[in-house]
Amino acid sequence: MRYVNRRTFIYGALGMSLDPFRTAIAGYADDVHRSVFCASRTAEEVTEGVDLAGKTALITGCNSGIGYETMRVLALRGAHVLGTARSPEKGRTACDSVAGRCTPLVLELADFDSVVGCAEAVRSMQVPLDIVVLNAGILFRDKCQVNDLELHFVVNHLGHFLLTRRLMDRIVGAPASRVVVVGSRSHRQAPGDGIRFDDLSGASWTFSAYGHSKLANGLFSLELARHLADTNATSNCVHPGSVETNIFRNAARRSTRPRKTPAQGAATICYVAADPVLAGVSGYYFVDCNPEEPSAQMQDTGLARKLWDVSEELVKDYL
Repeated sequence: MRYVNRRTFIYGALGMSLDPFRTAIAGYADDVHRSVFCASRTAEEVTEGVDLAGKTALITGCNSGIGYETMRVLALRGAHVLGTARSPEKGRTACDSVAGRCTPLVLELADFDSVVGCAEAVRSMQVPLDIVVLNAGILFRDKCQVNDLELHFVVNHLGHFLLTRRLMDRIVGAPASRVVVVGSRSHRQAPGDGIRFDDLSGASWTFSAYGHSKLANGLFSLELARHLADTNATSNCVHPGSVETNIFRNAARRSTRPRKTPAQGAATICYVAADPVLAGVSGYYFVDCNPEEPSAQMQDTGLARKLWDVSEELVKDYL
């Protein structure tokens, strides 16, 4: 079941034939518009003609990679972008280098006091959030913890969960807000039993901690869509692709397969965040600007609800 206020779109025969890279999907998101965009398209290309004037967008991790490119393109299309970075200097440098209106904010996702401070800085602007892109993330080869919790789970999921919860009124208060959670196909590398709630320290994790956090991203997006079902706001998860960015600097080994450029990696994010044809579409997973069926785990509504409840308990002192 999808928690959506969806419109049905007619697939254009021409559009269907123009995208040889699009994977046919039977039974998943059948009533969601299929774009003609493929993996090689850039964020500028997929947002050509989109007018975001008067809209406010919040993007985490704006100072490099796909976060920077997402900020640049949304600002290019007219949005006022609030870009977060881990330090004032990194945020200011990134925002100053972009044409358009960009405001830097400090956000350290592993520090919940910092998350609260960032949310309060956004709230002080007294503007609705038309677009929220939860992009910032980490990828380490070694097991790491913060406050007895596994670090990937905290940074990639829990910090974003807290930020979103503290900004829910700004999201719901916008005319038609879109939350875009940057996930990954690596969610398929999570443990077979899903989120290991009995060991969130990660001590016994033998599977990819990164994949575990990316499953959490997808489940959070799905449950957020349910919470937003009676509003005009939506939530979707996207896989940007394997993108050549700084996130791989701490990886155990480097892939020899070609990666997307940040411009290509930001394409699906910007498409889902801004394209008018996706108005009201919520609760889905997108790859290369089209819906793609994720793992069965990431569609498990019971698991998604449990993750929400556990996450809320973990950050209750900061809500």
